[in-house]
Amino acid sequence: MIAREQVVQIVKQCLEEGRTVEIDGLGLFRPGSGGKVAFVAGPQPRVFLAYACEDGSSAERLFDQLQRCGFDPWLDRRKLLPGQNWPRAIEQAIGTSDFFVACFSKRSTARRSNFHSELRYALDCARRLPLDGIYFIPVRLDNCMVPGQIANQIQYVDLFPDWNKGFRRIVAAMRKEWRSRAPEK
Repeated sequence: MIAREQVVQIVKQCLEEGRTVEIDGLGLFRPGSGGKVAFVAGPQPRVFLAYACEDGSSAERLFDQLQRCGFDPWLDRRKLLPGQNWPRAIEQAIGTSDFFVACFSKRSTARRSNFHSELRYALDCARRLPLDGIYFIPVRLDNCMVPGQIANQIQYVDLFPDWNKGFRRIVAAMRKEWRSRAPEK
């Protein structure tokens, strides 16, 4: 069993290395400027990132930026554990996410892959939510066609030619929706 002091040392070392430390049910500890540590209390909005493996670097960039903005992104490359049943874990992550970001590209739309089954499952999950709520967020990584079933019903955002402008729109939409879901005090 790990002693409390060992956990403290591990967390401290990770923060010194510039990494964020997540403690389920508590929140995120992030390295700040001047050796300070920032704490973001949980729960943060959970965001599932769906992508084709060829677009992994873009998905990782989105993951890092969302995490820095106070979201709790889920990316298979970062969240799946060795030996974990990945189809079941992915389905559970989609089903418990507050938002589903689908990263479309010419590569992802051109071939069969798990990406498409994740899209179908997320669209099924979206059917259980209020009609005017935001859950499924299509994102174009390049000048590709978004499938008609999605493009005809859901507004997408482009991360090209200006990644930062598109990213700000994603964050603004999710924050607005997250605030609207907050219980009245």
